[in-house]
Amino acid sequence: MTDPLVARLRAAGCVFAEDEAAVLRAAEGDLETLVARRVAGEPLEQVVGWAEFGGLRVAVAPGVFVPRHRSEFLVAGTLAVLGPGATVVDVCCGTGAIGAALLAARPDLVLHAADLDPAAVACARTNLPGAAGVHVGDLLDALPPALAGRVDVVVASTPYVPSDAVASMPPEARDHEPRGALDGGGDGIDVVRRLAAASPAWLRTGGHLLVECAEHQADLARTALAAAGFAASVAHDDDRDATVVTGRA
Repeated sequence: MTDPLVARLRAAGCVFAEDEAAVLRAAEGDLETLVARRVAGEPLEQVVGWAEFGGLRVAVAPGVFVPRHRSEFLVAGTLAVLGPGATVVDVCCGTGAIGAALLAARPDLVLHAADLDPAAVACARTNLPGAAGVHVGDLLDALPPALAGRVDVVVASTPYVPSDAVASMPPEARDHEPRGALDGGGDGIDVVRRLAAASPAWLRTGGHLLVECAEHQADLARTALAAAGFAASVAHDDDRDATVVTGRA
């Protein structure tokens, strides 16, 4: 016999309806209210209040960008370049999922996180109780000035959807996540360019900048980092369909 909840979710376009039904039934709150929100198109993670990322349960508030599993590749790339007690800045942090995964793997890190969206920063503060600071502001301008020249790694899952493509994204993204967390400008790499240009003033000599982008944008992102003086390279993970560009100062 077909599970009516699964059938309802499937009819609403939920590809993994069985899995989502189990998550919704286990969630706190009135099941019908939760299901109605999901059927109306709200991301499951915002409905239930959490997302799984890097083996962690990360709090996700309504209206905040939902962390993607592809960003776990960005975490892995960052861990590969970290020295003991490194100072790391998670820029465009959203929920703080990347920073949380880094701290879980390396509790010795001095972690700062920053986002322009106050709602995202409030969510990140929930997920990053061990951070040195979670700051509101535009990219690295959000940081305390005393960090200039003292950062070992800047890591960022910046917005990288081209402006013209935002309208064709799934409704749960375009209608329920901030446009500022999605829209990367004309070719999707505008924020990467700005971050690359700003990062050298904050990084120690030999420090690293790691950014996520789509595979077809890798050459553009690498060029942006090279133009800012970084020795840049590209890595891709087929399993996650994830691309990371790494620059060494």
